[in-house]
Amino acid sequence: MGQGLRKTDAHYTYGDYRGWPADERWELIHGTAWNLSPAPSRAHQAVLGELFGQFREWLKDKPCRVYLPPFDVLLPSGPEQAENEVDTVVQPDLSVFCDPERLTDAGARGAPDLVVEILSPWTSKKDLNDKFSLYATHGVKEYWVVDPAGSVQLYRLNDKGQYDDPEIVVKSGSVSSAVLEGFRVDVETLFTP
Repeated sequence: MGQGLRKTDAHYTYGDYRGWPADERWELIHGTAWNLSPAPSRAHQAVLGELFGQFREWLKDKPCRVYLPPFDVLLPSGPEQAENEVDTVVQPDLSVFCDPERLTDAGARGAPDLVVEILSPWTSKKDLNDKFSLYATHGVKEYWVVDPAGSVQLYRLNDKGQYDDPEIVVKSGSVSSAVLEGFRVDVETLFTP
């Protein structure tokens, strides 16, 4: 499992991040900058496109909305933290927001209701460790981890603020969301070339 390039020479904030070149993609996790290059694989993008289409179609007449990167999701340490001081800014592969108050012109401030991360060789360790803890701490109700090799792990946040053991579906079967009641994904459709 890989780990992307990091900037650890300083404690970075959203104020720093906004000044970086527009053609570079980064995330900040507790002040550490993570480079999102190189571009995702074709398999990653195919799964992302299929999932986005299914979420978007299902949410068409509902209050929740799904977003693709680049889409900055600021996770402040508290409600009063100034935007430029926020040191955690992520760009999930898919994020679903049901509270329009969290949406901003630049992206969102506060946890999405549901996050999907699609594993890549250079981000898998971050997605399975750093982001796993981060999303639970900030109250992401559902965290889907999709491996383009053919599996989905679905984590649900319990009343103790921790993720329960995952529901794991490999190659066939379906995954159903508790956050988006009635939404179901046929796993096989995600991995059909």
